[in-house]
Amino acid sequence: MKHFFIITLQIILFTLLTVITQIGGLIYIFSLIISKKWRIPVKFKTAAIFLGLYLMATLLLVPIIAPLFGREKIVHSEKIRPTNYMTVLLNRNYVVPELNKLLLQTATALADTPIEISYLDANFPFLNKFPLLPHLSHNDGKKIDLSLVYETPEGSIVNQKKSVSGYGAFVAPKPKEYNQVENCLSNGYFQYDYPKYLTLGSINAPLVFSEKGTKQFIQTILENETLGKLFIEPHLKTRMDLKHKKIRYHGCRAVRHDDHIHIQLK
Repeated sequence: MKHFFIITLQIILFTLLTVITQIGGLIYIFSLIISKKWRIPVKFKTAAIFLGLYLMATLLLVPIIAPLFGREKIVHSEKIRPTNYMTVLLNRNYVVPELNKLLLQTATALADTPIEISYLDANFPFLNKFPLLPHLSHNDGKKIDLSLVYETPEGSIVNQKKSVSGYGAFVAPKPKEYNQVENCLSNGYFQYDYPKYLTLGSINAPLVFSEKGTKQFIQTILENETLGKLFIEPHLKTRMDLKHKKIRYHGCRAVRHDDHIHIQLK
């Protein structure tokens, strides 16, 4: 019975690590093999081996191998950073070169503004069609989520966010705005606002949504000819008076997009 429990736990860990990081499950298997052969009685031996191998793979090996699969790490700069560095540690920061180029061109266009590009989940480094859960479409290197722009109560744009993860801090519809969120939830799409459980904690309470900053950010992205679609919640599209044909509605089967912007290549 104990052996069955251990095997079951190992299968669960393998699955969970694969779903979250893509490479974690495979590295876990290697860690078990090495731990079994390395007979030195060390506490938490397997965990230590896994952590060392995982960090080495994530920081050194994966960036070298990923281009063979047509992907590369998002290039960081003074204007481009992850909202949360767990995105990098979980290997969810890979895109095709064309999307990296779009981000860099957008950053250049915003050089004289206080607006910075804070990115959320992009894609895993390997294999098209490999799902990056909980997203429905981040599986080909051509998609990425970007944080909204926020400002202080005095109106100064800042590169800070309202949640630790970058997700789940919604800019809800105002009373007179069309409420697509309520429409989806009332029609049984219970997952529509589930990112509220993924915040990892609320922060920077005084900050408010920057309508002007986010509009400028989106308009700059829309100038790039390689952009295929941009998703944002309908009430924010109306509030910012955005009418570009590439701004689409993502549908009730996805999740609400008033905590982030989703962009994808053609």
